[in-house]
Amino acid sequence: MGSPAAAATASIDYSEPDGGSLQLVLSLSELAPGETPDLDSLSASFEGQQLDASIEAIDDASGEESIARTAVLALDVSNSMRGAKFEAAKSAASAFLDEVPSDIEVGLVTFASEVTVAQEPTTDRDAVRAVIDELELSAQTRLYDGLLEAVTVSGDEGSRSVLLLSDGADTSDTPLAEVESKVERSEVVVDVVALAQNAADTDTLSGIARAGNGQVLSADDPAALTDLFADRAADLASQYLVTVTPPAELAGDEGTLSLALDVGGQPVLDDAFVTLAAASEEPAEAAPATPQPVDPGLTVPVEYMYAGIAAAALGFLAIIGLLVSGGREARQDAVDRGIEAYTRKGAKRLAEANRASENQSVTQQAVAVAEGVLEGREGLEVKLGAKLDAAGLALKPAEWLLVHAGVTVVFGMVALLLSGGNVLYMVGGLFLGGVGAWVFLSFKHRRRLKAFKNQLANTLQLMSGALSAGLSLAQSVDTVVKEGTDPMASEFRRALIETRLGVEIEDALAAIAERMGSVDFEWVVMAIRIQRQVGGNLAELLNKVAETIREREYLERQVMALSAEGRLSVWILGGLPPVFMLYLVLTNPTYVGVMYSTPLGWAMLILMGVLLTVGIFWMKKLVKVEV
Repeated sequence: MGSPAAAATASIDYSEPDGGSLQLVLSLSELAPGETPDLDSLSASFEGQQLDASIEAIDDASGEESIARTAVLALDVSNSMRGAKFEAAKSAASAFLDEVPSDIEVGLVTFASEVTVAQEPTTDRDAVRAVIDELELSAQTRLYDGLLEAVTVSGDEGSRSVLLLSDGADTSDTPLAEVESKVERSEVVVDVVALAQNAADTDTLSGIARAGNGQVLSADDPAALTDLFADRAADLASQYLVTVTPPAELAGDEGTLSLALDVGGQPVLDDAFVTLAAASEEPAEAAPATPQPVDPGLTVPVEYMYAGIAAAALGFLAIIGLLVSGGREARQDAVDRGIEAYTRKGAKRLAEANRASENQSVTQQAVAVAEGVLEGREGLEVKLGAKLDAAGLALKPAEWLLVHAGVTVVFGMVALLLSGGNVLYMVGGLFLGGVGAWVFLSFKHRRRLKAFKNQLANTLQLMSGALSAGLSLAQSVDTVVKEGTDPMASEFRRALIETRLGVEIEDALAAIAERMGSVDFEWVVMAIRIQRQVGGNLAELLNKVAETIREREYLERQVMALSAEGRLSVWILGGLPPVFMLYLVLTNPTYVGVMYSTPLGWAMLILMGVLLTVGIFWMKKLVKVEV
């Protein structure tokens, strides 16, 4: 009969670098009662070369030197465990809790038709026992999924182990090869308790145990479960912390590390493939490192930042004041304000305003400065005024220019403050504010033009009905003003006021077509001119034009539907590269940093931008169909 010590085995369960040393968890199992290893007999070798090593019980290691340990129980709670099996499994789990060292965090995962994390790893043994007492059975056995969940719950740091109990084959769709691969990569020790299983199922579990550097423990009788679980807890109590210090010439090398330890006069051996850490250095006498100044980049002095805050606040208040005053002026019709200067009361008011020009408010002075900027640039002022009119904004070009500048300054100052004074962010904020205000104006412009176009057919039909009822053309325009909606009603109201001032109604309507950029309405005005010169039934003519416009709108919608896929492709293919680039910049800036920190990267970005722009332009041309 061999000595009990000869049956003892050793296993390197975990390794991690610690400064210039390598720490390993050495597990001893199948020790005879009362048997302890000879710690002074430890020897360590790396590829045949002896290394300095020390060993101590993990329980004796100090907090800084100790390694965190986690154990997860994965229990089968399928209906096949009903009766004595289930009660024995709960008793075995309780026995495990009684024997496992107090510093080990214990978790519990159950699997049947569902995989459940019944208890996250904790050192509170009573909490785990309470969960075990409440376990219930259900159908199926998702063994593989339960094992993978237990491996995940064990975490990714320290020494980790999983003890799996099952009495049946897996019923999930998870491939066995995938389970073994994930277990092997996780570096978690997996021991499997096969309860009354056939040889084929036991072989399958053996493959899982080999992948987890563990073993299969077979139990034909449920009563044997308690001893198996208690023995596994005792193995965790027989773990030792081995510290290996490699020489400088082996620092960073990879290879096989072998450990040998005497137990009861007999050596127990194990080896593992490891990466040695760098040799430790003694920094005790080293002078404290002088912190190196960090270049904050291009920044602004604090006093300038406060000045910027004040300027931004004043600009914001000026914008608010302009908008409020502009809102009051918008309530008065623009034509009425133009006529008022020629009345006795209006002339007097104008003279008083001229005399008080030196006492203008800050807002008025700012508008005067903006008007001075636009002087000599009549083309810009005319275009900007036309766009403001078409967008329905009651602002003069000079007022809009002031608002635009204020928004730009506010965005720049906000970006400067949020970035802690970085001028590059301020430039980005200025660009965003300048472009954003113009985008807003363009959006308002396009939306109003689209609304006008959509209302045109119904407006012509309304005018036709009024003419058929015996009303004049001017009265039919007034009908649209009273019964229509904006923007059609407001544009026709302006045309009606112009006719009352002596402008021909055709010219007033032509001005609407020019402001709104509507080719269809130009046709309507042309038809009205012809009818007034040669005569004819204008109501019927307007009906025909409305019918033609509706047919064209139907064709446009049909074309839009047929070309929707191509237009969506333009957005997706054109937006995917910059969006993905932005994602990489935010999530992994180191990986993508070479694209904007090297000449080759800048060249690639420029080439990408050119090709992307050409591609977007070409695709838009392909899917754009004029009706």
